[in-house]
Amino acid sequence: MLKFLSRVKIEFNALDPRTAACMEFLAQCNARKAKESNPACQLLVKRRTDDHPPQITVTFVNGVEEVFDATSTPAQTIRTMILEKGQHLETEQMFREAGEKWPVLIPEEELRQHAPGTKVHSYCKDFVALS
Repeated sequence: MLKFLSRVKIEFNALDPRTAACMEFLAQCNARKAKESNPACQLLVKRRTDDHPPQITVTFVNGVEEVFDATSTPAQTIRTMILEKGQHLETEQMFREAGEKWPVLIPEEELRQHAPGTKVHSYCKDFVALS
């Protein structure tokens, strides 16, 4: 998860009962496997004394920053969103390294083309009939 991030900032008041997502996310960030995936990722923990809601701010390696309300977003959901965006970043990088334009634009006429049929072998017909 951290391999897609350059910075993680976790803010919470230790006396606030809504800190569960922050604590779980912090534990995930401190896991050996996560740290090894990107030792350069900066992890900041800000312990607050006011009633500001717990929040997690992540900065992706491309500089995009995203703020999560940790009172209403579970740690696993935040992790999943980071992984999905990270995969998107990897795909973008792969296309750029191959000299392709990004984003990939598919012409409208190709989207509307009828997909050619596929051959069905006789043994497949028998299988379909059995199921």
